[in-house]
Amino acid sequence: MKVVGLHPDVLVATSRFWQTTCTLVRSGDEGFIIDSPVLPDELDVLPAISEQASFPVSGLLATHADWDHLLGRLAFPGAALGVAETTAARLRAEPGAAQRELRDFDDEHYVERERPLALGEVQPLPVPGRLDIGSEVIELHPTEGHTTDGMALWLGWAGVLVVGDYVSPVEIPWISETGSVSAYLATLRRLEPVVAEAAHVVPGHGTPLDGARALAILREDIAYLEGLPGSPLPLARRSKFQQKIHDENLTRL
Repeated sequence: MKVVGLHPDVLVATSRFWQTTCTLVRSGDEGFIIDSPVLPDELDVLPAISEQASFPVSGLLATHADWDHLLGRLAFPGAALGVAETTAARLRAEPGAAQRELRDFDDEHYVERERPLALGEVQPLPVPGRLDIGSEVIELHPTEGHTTDGMALWLGWAGVLVVGDYVSPVEIPWISETGSVSAYLATLRRLEPVVAEAAHVVPGHGTPLDGARALAILREDIAYLEGLPGSPLPLARRSKFQQKIHDENLTRL
């Protein structure tokens, strides 16, 4: 797992699997862990990273309800989990889904964990909205399209935007069974002015981006979605697996 600092108050850890990102943010004596790495050894070391870097953990946040973003409770079992109201509704509508998908992943990749995932207390957050952290404020922006739920988090004092599964340098826009092209486009257009203001953007998958590159990827993603079904894959994202995602997207049209 690679850990980089984007600001004195922001660290980003990138998992070895799927390049899933986990963001540590602090202000004064308060701090949050946003999303999670995937592998057990990465989760095991996360408390030590936060302690050694003096990043307090007041709670956990997740950008959306896909299982690979919900594993923070395995590292901090006593922490409450804050999610968008849409994500809380999805978790209620899909009880046990994240746990089943995690077990399927572990079975497929021969991963062993010491304990099962328990989400514990889930706190719905109004989105759009604001979340106090120390003397600062995190702005919450709605992000639907990839799935039916989600939020992006704007850490304005640090110039960092955490977007979840959008604006990825390694993954094209992925429309899940509950997502839609129109909602995805609306999310990208809603985020565009924030991305333009950001010094750094943290995608759900892929290393953190500087603002200029993130804005270029966002506009590339808009062009891809607007051009469906005849869109070519973005030049830097033309792997076999991205072609598979593209083929799935076509079924959602």
